[in-house]
Amino acid sequence: MPVHPEIKKILDIIPKYDPNHKVVPEEHRKMFDAPILPIEQRVQVHAVEEKTISTPEADLTIRIYTPEEGDSYPILMYFHGGAFLSGNLESHDEVIRPICMESGYKVVSVGFRLAPEHPYPAALNDCYYATKWVKENKEELQWDGQNLALAGDSSGGNLVAAVSLMARDKKEFNITKNVLLYPSLDLDFSTFRYSSLTENGTGYFVESAQLAELNGFYLLGGVDTDNPLVSPIREENLENFPESLIVTAEYDPFRDEGELFAENLKKSGVPVELKRYDGVTHGFLGKWTHLDEYKGAYGFIGEFLNTASVD
Repeated sequence: MPVHPEIKKILDIIPKYDPNHKVVPEEHRKMFDAPILPIEQRVQVHAVEEKTISTPEADLTIRIYTPEEGDSYPILMYFHGGAFLSGNLESHDEVIRPICMESGYKVVSVGFRLAPEHPYPAALNDCYYATKWVKENKEELQWDGQNLALAGDSSGGNLVAAVSLMARDKKEFNITKNVLLYPSLDLDFSTFRYSSLTENGTGYFVESAQLAELNGFYLLGGVDTDNPLVSPIREENLENFPESLIVTAEYDPFRDEGELFAENLKKSGVPVELKRYDGVTHGFLGKWTHLDEYKGAYGFIGEFLNTASVD
């Protein structure tokens, strides 16, 4: 279907991509990190708490969202997007709140270290260790001891997949479910091997021609993009990967790699649900979920998280 008319209005007025403009992390963060909705217009949750936790590599700030008063909770870790160089606890607050309320999960949003100050594998290790911290602090968080899920958008979806691979192999904790929202799963941009990178590469908020530069901050030092912990789509053995929901957007450069990853999971016998939203662009949660066509997205995520796992 065509781009939703309300989205097209914005696409028609935003400045065109300038290939001569170099990405400056501080400028990118100012643009990316500002939430759209003021706090009073965001979904209200029972409680929000921030705290600092110590991990083997860094002290991290996490934000804990509690949906309602209770004795125990399933827990969902959330890893924000931003091409590994932008995004923070506040930038994704308006997305996490409705996920928390629709799912009933206590959500732990991770303020991981950003590139280029902290290139790969800093963000990945931070997300892994924060998840391990949750498992080791069950009583403090009132975790039910059974349901420990991961969710993330864009580059955060990359981190979800990579942390799941690490958890599967290290066996220090068990991930029960994954939610990958329009994930970026292949960081090799030397060639556009997915049709959507070309079809949706210009004029849909994310510019394919800029992806190598953006992700290059994370890949400083000659990181091997064939490493599945960098590009999870390169993992050939996906057996015992967590049951997953993959959400894609019709007009997103990352659409095809997300859908291919879903296909790869199915081939490995992993239960996976793929949901493509038509007429919408990358990053639509928070931006366009006020439109009738996309209002149900948070409920869909909540339903997936609360459906009994497939054996």
